[in-house]
Amino acid sequence: MFNEILGLPAHPLIIHFAVVLTPLLVALSVVYAVLPRFRRYVTWAVVVLAVAAPAAIFAAKESGEAFKERLFKGQTPAPVATHESFANPLLFTTLGLGVAALLLVYVTRPTRELSGNRIAAMALSAATVVLALVVGYYVFRAGDSGARAVWGG
Repeated sequence: MFNEILGLPAHPLIIHFAVVLTPLLVALSVVYAVLPRFRRYVTWAVVVLAVAAPAAIFAAKESGEAFKERLFKGQTPAPVATHESFANPLLFTTLGLGVAALLLVYVTRPTRELSGNRIAAMALSAATVVLALVVGYYVFRAGDSGARAVWGG
């Protein structure tokens, strides 16, 4: 399933979804967490990205494993192993960010009474920002190590 798309290797095609959606999730979830006046403008995007970015990372991870087997048949070069080492941390932290962002959207909905949820909203905002920074780090490292594995450097 994650091996080819129309006869082309799937991984180089799928990673573009992860490369675009994950930084968007990072940026918009931070905007949502720290700039309440913009929440009404970005809520829908945060919700969509909180689901789509982890799915894109999962597809990139699975297609990368299939691509590695196809190219190297068990003899993984060191740069590829380095790139691969960022897959699970990126997936798990992106899942965490997605969950935190969705919970934050739920807790801060305009129709909810915020007086009892103020502490929860503050805690979720802080968790969202921290997770966004961690995801930003891992998406950069995964992309950089992947580019270095392909292009050298």
